[in-house]
Amino acid sequence: MTFVADALSWICLLGGGVFVVIGAIGVIRMPDLFTRLHAAGITDTMGAGFILVGLMFQGGMSLITAKLILVLGFLWFSSPVSTYALARATLASGQEPFWSEDLEIPDTARIPGMVYPVDAMGEADAESGEEEE
Repeated sequence: MTFVADALSWICLLGGGVFVVIGAIGVIRMPDLFTRLHAAGITDTMGAGFILVGLMFQGGMSLITAKLILVLGFLWFSSPVSTYALARATLASGQEPFWSEDLEIPDTARIPGMVYPVDAMGEADAESGEEEE
């Protein structure tokens, strides 16, 4: 039984560590506060959640596990509330979210799924093989 508890504990601890690293990279790489809040939320709920569950497996049925359950419940309650409050305060201060329409896309770029108009010279898209008359 102790091997199973240790194995589950290590799986949860490693999974939590992976989510924390992914969330940290997201906080660094994302362009604005709103997307960074999403990355930080992943770190809070998933990363810390898995780490706490892994520690619960290590603690067994004891008072430590009960305390970790309370910490996990508080974390899952307070993290979304604080993220929401921070996002609302940022919107109230006048900062707007980053939109993909704000990106400057060069004319030569081809975006999958986007319909391109006919060129100014009247030529159709070269990829489709159609010609206009």
